[in-house]
Amino acid sequence: MRRRYIAVTVASPHTLKDRDLMNAIWESVHRLFGELGASQTALSFIEYNELQNRLILRCSHDAVDSVRAAIAAITTIHKAPTALHVTNISGTLKRLRVTVEAHTQKGHSR
Repeated sequence: MRRRYIAVTVASPHTLKDRDLMNAIWESVHRLFGELGASQTALSFIEYNELQNRLILRCSHDAVDSVRAAIAAITTIHKAPTALHVTNISGTLKRLRVTVEAHTQKGHSR
């Protein structure tokens, strides 16, 4: 199975735990695409950096658009306004980390 890795930036006034984020994403996937659609995403959690508010997910290459839609549909987590933004997508975790790091460095140099 070909996979894609997705970097997501989290914007929320509250500190969120990785479990809260994954539950919100799974609920959104289920709400939008049902049980069958959710199973076809092969969605899994890779890591969450609370300091950088960055989440990395893995999914099937066929499900990238579905996962992006589910992420965009999230507006609140635990009644707190929350926005999730997909910043990068890559075919390998190594390349995703390189591009995210380059993007972060570029943002700090301004």
